Amino acid sequence: MIYEKKKLKKISFPLGGIGTGSVGLAGNGSFRDWEIFNRPNKHSQNGFTHFALRVTQGEESVSKVLQGDCVADLGDFSCGTPTQTMAGFPHFRDVSFEGRFPVAQLRLSEENFPIVARLTAFNPFIPHNEDDSSLPVAMFEWELENVTDRDADCALGFSLRNPSDSGVNTAFGQNGGRGIYMRNTAKGEDDTAYFDLCMLCDGADTIAEEYWYRGRWQDAQSVYWRNFTEMDRMPKRTYPTAGKNDHATLVSYLQIPAKACRRVRFVMAWNAPNMYNYWAKDEVKDWDDCAWKNYYATLFENSRATAEYAMAHFDVFYEKTKVFADALQACSLSETVIDAISSNLSVLKSPTVFRLTDGSLWGWEGVHNTNGSCEGSCQHVWNYAYALPFLFPRLERSLRDVTLKYSLGADGKSSFRIMLPLGRKPWSFRACVDGQMGEVIKCYREWKISGDTEWLRANAEGIFSMLEYAWSPENPDRWDADMDGVMEGRQHHTLDMELFGPSAWLEGFYLLALDCGAKMAEKLGEAERAKKYRAMYENGRAWMNEHLFNGEYFCQKIDLGDMGVLERFGTEEDQSVGTSYWNAEAGQIKYQIGDGCIIDQMLAEWHGAIIGAAPIFDAEKKRKALESLYRYNYVSSMRDVENMWRLFAVDDEAGTIICSYPDRFEKPIIPIPYCEEVMTGFEYAAAGLMLANGYTTECETMVKAIRDRYDGEKRNPWDEIECGHNYARTMASYALMLLWSGFAFDMTEKYVGFFPVTEGDGQYVWSVGNTWGKVCFEAKKCTLAVRGAPLTLAAFGLKDARSVTLARIDGEEIAFDACDGKIRFAECSIANELVVQMP
Repeated sequence: MIYEKKKLKKISFPLGGIGTGSVGLAGNGSFRDWEIFNRPNKHSQNGFTHFALRVTQGEESVSKVLQGDCVADLGDFSCGTPTQTMAGFPHFRDVSFEGRFPVAQLRLSEENFPIVARLTAFNPFIPHNEDDSSLPVAMFEWELENVTDRDADCALGFSLRNPSDSGVNTAFGQNGGRGIYMRNTAKGEDDTAYFDLCMLCDGADTIAEEYWYRGRWQDAQSVYWRNFTEMDRMPKRTYPTAGKNDHATLVSYLQIPAKACRRVRFVMAWNAPNMYNYWAKDEVKDWDDCAWKNYYATLFENSRATAEYAMAHFDVFYEKTKVFADALQACSLSETVIDAISSNLSVLKSPTVFRLTDGSLWGWEGVHNTNGSCEGSCQHVWNYAYALPFLFPRLERSLRDVTLKYSLGADGKSSFRIMLPLGRKPWSFRACVDGQMGEVIKCYREWKISGDTEWLRANAEGIFSMLEYAWSPENPDRWDADMDGVMEGRQHHTLDMELFGPSAWLEGFYLLALDCGAKMAEKLGEAERAKKYRAMYENGRAWMNEHLFNGEYFCQKIDLGDMGVLERFGTEEDQSVGTSYWNAEAGQIKYQIGDGCIIDQMLAEWHGAIIGAAPIFDAEKKRKALESLYRYNYVSSMRDVENMWRLFAVDDEAGTIICSYPDRFEKPIIPIPYCEEVMTGFEYAAAGLMLANGYTTECETMVKAIRDRYDGEKRNPWDEIECGHNYARTMASYALMLLWSGFAFDMTEKYVGFFPVTEGDGQYVWSVGNTWGKVCFEAKKCTLAVRGAPLTLAAFGLKDARSVTLARIDGEEIAFDACDGKIRFAECSIANELVVQMP
């Protein structure tokens, strides 16, 4: 995770809070991707925003901007490389970028330059503390090391542009430091285009230059650089009127003795308080109904208040963020797997997500360069995203709450995209099988993670109605009209079309939802409902394992040449199903799996392994299917793969494709959409299922193929793409932690357990309920360490539970009983650690 030279080229490390937008720290130390004004803005720059350093020793003085060689594609500009890249300013030759999300560290040095500069940049990432993890700030600490034998006088500057046509910059003092507050006076504070920015420095001797020189051509930057490099102190320049795109600079002056280090901190905060539905405003009659307040704007009056809060809590925010980052990096997983887990957490800090006025989360699938991609916290995409439900479970549960309140119809159909503003008419498109069944599964998961049975009770009818929509007479797609537990109707899914006839992929989702539904019904005392769900589950499971396994893998049962399959779902008024799905030339139904080996054929088993459900697929058939999936779908070089779809891997890059057709099986003329693509969220899920079933080498190979594609030179390591940048599905990678550690949980029973897939010593991160920590296996001892709020437990699971001889909680020995892979004890609160000893 240390990037140098060519590997710096594509880096953009997002600095921002959950739902606040972000600014990208480039691999060379510059800034890019200014996505803080309520919409994506890839490849953007904000004027000459940068850090700079001047070093004076006696009569000798040298100045450089604190960044390395230009990372822009030099031949892409008709008038030369843009001056805003700062490539025309003196800069450093040697740069290394260490990206261990959520913390980035940059090192800049050069032969004969007296200072080695090290930057630590982050935004608070504190599991279960969603509000402090949702601050619209970027936080920086510079460490300047004098590597010479002479004292050095240094000026460390941070310059920021106010991107307003009518901007006012105002300096202020703050606890011995200085700041500059930037306002957009062209707009009122209730306007959707209003914003303000703030930068703050904790240096004891800091000058605030409110404005660069106002002039024409290159006047402003020319005068600024002369001021910075030649003057003992920056001028306190001010202007009586608002200006256009004015820059301002904070400069901290400090003396660094020979062979010594000094540190200086900066905070940059933003406030664009008024979010609005820019993508569907034509559908809303009243413009005022299109807008709402960003959650962070309900907590802080403006960016100055945010910056002051962040600076006042800098130590605690960094320490808590670093504790999590260090725990994650210390896990007993391969470096590549840790990289995949940590890097995709960055989606939560990207413009893919924002928080609504009440704090609820809402997400795109991903983002295009200047617009969101596919609105509505899309059910079937966010199904894969396992970081949020464990690290910030209240935010994940807000997605369930919003769906149940605003996107669920009286007939049980849930719209798989949540329309904004909340209360707007739900999306009228048909329900999605993996989305809706996934919603039932996620409700079960949220119940088990939180242990909140009252939440389940309050929402039970809505949850059950989503499941029962499968056989509801009001479901025009007749998913399981005969209630036999087999999904066989018209089935919309995450690959954006519909399957006709049963497939192991969507049938598996249905079966897992029935299983979860039965367990929820049993808990709530609804015995008859649970019995019905259980009978359908058992019948459907038996049918699937008998009829949807072709000897090598699980597939779809359909006669592609039978147009009557489609005619069941058309009417005299609407024949679009035939038009869309019938290939008259070939006499085939289009967009089906058929005998293909699809990557998600056992996706429900992946979900089930994570949430602790019983296996759905027969063990021996599952083993054969996993081996076939790896043999047919993992491709070591894409060079000879025929891919008519999007190209996420090219040339000799490796990957696992969506659907393969081995030679002995017929490939439809027009098969399932995205057939030969590689999409990282799908790949991580398949790799995770491999891992859960003992195929560790295959899992690591599949994960390495992904991360090799995102190596900093070809693509940004913190931006795995699918239908857009910062794609939500990529957070499937977090499940690798859960599966590798064999994490088991049921907070309704105050229970957690660990059953790692690898034997011997090891340590892993865990997170559940309202807290998190790490677990360590070493020398016949297991230690569950709590790093957040106290954890209330009554049972702890591990493979050697029967051999446990001693258990201590926070240093005090406790009484326990051991059976069924668990030790049980009187319910208690664990503030620090649980230690169990085996002989």
